[in-house]
Amino acid sequence: MHRPHLRLLLLLSLWAATFPLSGCLFRTRMQSRQFSNRPLKTATQQDLVDYVNAQAAKIQSLQATVDIDSSAGDPKTGQITDYKEIRGYVLARKPSTLRMKGLMPVVRNTAFDMVSDGQEFKIWIPPTNKFVVGANNAPPQPDKRLENMRPQYIYDALLMPEIGADEIAILDKGYEIVLDSRKHQVEQPNYILQVIRKGTQGWYLSRKIEFSRIDLLPYQQKIYDEQGNVATDAHYQDYKDYGGTTFPSTIQIERPRESYDFTLNMLKLEINKTLTDDQFALEQPTGAIVVHLGQADSGTAKAPNSQ
Repeated sequence: MHRPHLRLLLLLSLWAATFPLSGCLFRTRMQSRQFSNRPLKTATQQDLVDYVNAQAAKIQSLQATVDIDSSAGDPKTGQITDYKEIRGYVLARKPSTLRMKGLMPVVRNTAFDMVSDGQEFKIWIPPTNKFVVGANNAPPQPDKRLENMRPQYIYDALLMPEIGADEIAILDKGYEIVLDSRKHQVEQPNYILQVIRKGTQGWYLSRKIEFSRIDLLPYQQKIYDEQGNVATDAHYQDYKDYGGTTFPSTIQIERPRESYDFTLNMLKLEINKTLTDDQFALEQPTGAIVVHLGQADSGTAKAPNSQ
């Protein structure tokens, strides 16, 4: 392969790997849920709250090998572009620590490496020699595509938090759109658990968790900010047993405000494996361009013996 073509391939791979999205269009790649002819299961509000809290207590950490699939929408043309899967690794440990690493297709070099301790995040992008740091609660930055891709959003979708004693849960009966045997869209009853919590400006809708009446498992979780906007929209599919714990093998995460979405397909998943602090350590590489979220590039750190 000629060098110009190889360079183009690497640039496109990096583009896909670092989720460079603009606009607010999404392509949902989750498989359509199917209508069930079997009797639907029933549950009380307390049953669903108990399930969420039991799962939250049961899963303290996870280590996964994943394929990462992403898409981008162009608001000017209305065109949606899908990017090919890249291999990735995810580590998550309670109460709030996450690390995710992505590899370039084919060559398997590091495309990105990012960590979060629940308060701050760091992202290392070797192909561009950038090391990005910032606070998890900093507002989205215009035209700062990578800086808006933060590990904490992934953590919140992966490890669904418990419904605390200081929160209020309200059960609602609704419908989900599914496909019947003829591939026609029909409505099927579901359960919706709305979680209300008190914020800085009063009580607000914090989360909305939707449960299938086929198996009483969550298939969607919407996380809201205090202004009522959807911050994260997570979809869960294809639950499997991982060492005695039921967990979705496909998770799609949408961030409407930052205009990106991606899907994690679990290839290997280990739950409650001991993870050490060293596994979440990401040091600033020598010579990297340090970018502080919300600030101009701080410049390139000089390597030893550099002029």
